[in-house]
Parts: sequence; structure tokens; C-alpha cells
Amino acid sequence: MSKANVKAFFDEVTFTLTYVVSDPVTNKCAIIDSVLDYDPDSGRTSTASADMVVDYVNAHNLKCEWILETHVHADHFSGAPYLKEKLGGKTAIGENVSLVQKTFAPIFNAEKTFAKDGRQFDHLFSDGDTFHIGEIEANVIHTPGHTPACVTYVIDGNGFIGDTMFMPDFGTARCDFPGGNAAQLYDSIQRILSLPDDTTLYMCHDYGPGGRDYEWVTTVAEQKAENIHLAGKNREQYIEARTKRDAELNLPKLIVPSVQINMRAGEFPPAEDNGTSYIKIPLNVL
Repeated sequence: MSKANVKAFFDEVTFTLTYVVSDPVTNKCAIIDSVLDYDPDSGRTSTASADMVVDYVNAHNLKCEWILETHVHADHFSGAPYLKEKLGGKTAIGENVSLVQKTFAPIFNAEKTFAKDGRQFDHLFSDGDTFHIGEIEANVIHTPGHTPACVTYVIDGNGFIGDTMFMPDFGTARCDFPGGNAAQLYDSIQRILSLPDDTTLYMCHDYGPGGRDYEWVTTVAEQKAENIHLAGKNREQYIEARTKRDAELNLPKLIVPSVQINMRAGEFPPAEDNGTSYIKIPLNVL
């Protein structure tokens, strides 16, 4: 039985789950996939979602050790810098974030000083790395396919799987972003599904398909048996179906601003000579 406490925060605007995972013995915690609120109509950000996390951490006398990203998100801003300012902790992501930075820096014509080696994060995880949240051991699995930098965090029998899979009735992640790959995603998913059947899996998003209530917790066994994109399909069938489906999808509404922020570990682009930061919109590129 898992010793870790897991608290979920669901942002209905972006359908995103943020998790606080804590060790009840030491009160140390990690925050996974945080959200900074963003209004695309006005270009304004706010911290309402992040403040709920701050309030929870403070109310339970937790000490933040890690602020983790499962990948460079394309549908919401990361609240990592704000949370680090308020709570401390080290920011971290998979080491292949450098591939995402090298892919998107030219698309957005990032400033010449923009580093493309992941140094914006405090720590970069490699496949197979272990770390601790208090006394609880956590393991890192490199699970690319949705993006090159995707990782899964396995913490005391709980898998935080990012966008690799959704709830079984919604399937698996898209692979058509720059650097995405359906074959890689299939292989990554098989690594997750090789975990014990009773491993609890926590989603990064849920969209309530068919009007059902939002859900974000399943198991390896349930995904094997019921995932609509995986059950009954071999590798070649999955790749064919995923590729066909991706060709029909529109890009996420917030991909342009989100990637520009999140490839910088949640920091805004450098202010221009008027003191204001700007998001660029590349025309006829994506």
C-alpha cells in the first residue's frame, strides 16, 4: 500500500491536473505539472490556480523539495517559477528538454542568448534516475512520443504519466507536435504497462468525454484491458490509427504561447526595451 499522500487540483479551464505528492513521515512534498492561469484574450496571467497549491502546502505544513514537469506542456503555462518563489524546491524535467528547446527556438526565433541545454531547470532527469521525496523513493522513466522530453514519475506505487495516456475511454496522447512520434509513444506506453497491474496511474488531463464527470485515476490493469486506443491493437495497428487520428486534429489553442513559456521552465521571455515581455506568433509555420 502506498505511503505517499496524493492531492489533486483540477483546472477546468485547461483540463489540467496538478498533483502534490507528500511523505507523511517527513512532510516533504513534490508538486507535479503546475498551472499558471492565462487569459489569451487579454494576455494577462494570474496565480489563482497556483495559490490553491500554495495554500494546501502551507496548511499541511509541507516542505516543497521538487517542482516537477512531466514534459513541456502545449496547453497551459507552468506555474513553477511562482511556486518556487513561494515554497522553494528544485524545478526538474527530463533531460531531453534540450531537444524541445532546439526544435522550438528557431520556430519562435528565440533570442540569441536563449540556452538550449535545459539549464533553465534546476535538475534534468535521465531514464532510470531515482530521487527522494522525504523518505519516499521515486523513479524516472523516459516516455517520449508525445514530446521528446516526456517522463513518467513512479512514486511509491503511483505513476504520474503526463500525456502518454488518458483515462481508458479517451485513449492516448497525440504525436503530431514537432518531435512527436507514434512509434516512440507506443513503446513508451508499453514500459508504463509493464509496471505491476495494481500501479495507480494519475492523468495529466481529463476532458470528460461523453459528458461524464472528470476523472484522473486509473490502474495499469485497467489501461491494458480498456484503453480504446490500445486494447486489441498491436504496434503497427496502433501507429497507423494514431497517425490517422492526429492528421485530423487541430493544434491546441494555447500551444504558441505555452511552449514559449514552458521551454523556459515557466519564465517569461526577456522583457524588451519598454520593459514588457512578448509572445510571438509565427505565421504559416505550425
